[in-house]
This record gives sequence, C-alpha cells and structure tokens, in this order.
Amino acid sequence: MSLTIAAITFGIIFLAELPDKTALASLVLGTRYRASHVFAGIAAAFAVHVAIAVAAGSLLALLPHRWVEGVVGLLFLAGAAMLLFQREGDEDEHAAKEPSSNSFWKVAGSGFLLVLVAEFGDLTQITTANLAARYADPLSVALGSWLALCAVAAIAIVGGQKLMKHVPLRVITRVAAVVMLVMAAVSIVGAVRG
Repeated sequence: MSLTIAAITFGIIFLAELPDKTALASLVLGTRYRASHVFAGIAAAFAVHVAIAVAAGSLLALLPHRWVEGVVGLLFLAGAAMLLFQREGDEDEHAAKEPSSNSFWKVAGSGFLLVLVAEFGDLTQITTANLAARYADPLSVALGSWLALCAVAAIAIVGGQKLMKHVPLRVITRVAAVVMLVMAAVSIVGAVRG
C-alpha cells in the first residue's frame, strides 16, 4: 500500500467528482433528508463502483506497459474532453425521487440506487480504472478513489451550497480538466518513450 499513490488518486478523483452530477444529487438529498442516512447509501454505492473500476484497471495492467500507457493517456484525454465539453444542464438529468418515508433504509437505499445508476461508466469510474492500470496498486487506488468520492459527497451534503456561492462550477470543472490533461500527457509520453 502506497500513501503517495492513494494521495495522487484522491486528488485526481476529488477534482473530477466535484463538478459531477452525483455531487449535486448528494446536495439535493442532503437538504431533504438526514445527512448520515444519505451519506451511508452514497458511500456504499461508491464502494461498489470503486471495486468494479479497480478490477477493470487491474486487468488492464496485465497488458504490455507501453500499450497500457497509451490507452490510459487516451482515456484521460477523453475524460478531460468530457469535462470541458459537458453541457450546462447535464447535472439535472439524474434528479432523485423522494423516498416515501424518512427511515434509514429508505433514504440510504434511495441514495445508493441513485449513485449506482448515475455513476456507472462515469468519468470517475473510468479514471479509477485508469489509475489502477497505471500504478498496479489496486488497494492504494481503491482507497484514494473511495475516500475522494466520499469526501465530495460529504462536502456536497453538508456544505455544497456555500461552495457553489464562492467557487463557480465552471472553474471547478476547468481545474479538473487541466489535471486530466496533465495525466494524459504523462501517460502518452510514457507510452512513446517505452
């Protein structure tokens, strides 16, 4: 287990998840229901997504290193493009339905299902798979990714409205895209150099 890889993963996933629709959905659920119930469901869904992504990335790591670097670089470029060219209204397309009661299982289940559906094949899941392939340290990547996703959800649930008042979503998106472009460049240079 490498704390450096976990920290790198945390930073990349944290920035990529901030402008994501799930952060906004977490904010909405957090304003309607008990924060701990919402967070429990969302954290569980993120654990499922991270496990799937790390497994996929670990399979990629079995390929020749040069090819993996090239594929990872191209996927990071695609991720940056997704961030840079997303439409303004995309965050509203996964609005949550209100659970019929405020019980733990209803609220946590609603958050779990929302994130499970909304995040499948999402940028952060693809990025986690890329990082697992790049570093070949699935535990560190999984821990960093899951903690980053949970941190963004917690921020969105507890203080998302204040963040949006002080930092425009467009700025957060641009910073995440720049980080993805840097990671793409590093991977592509590594593929070219062999």
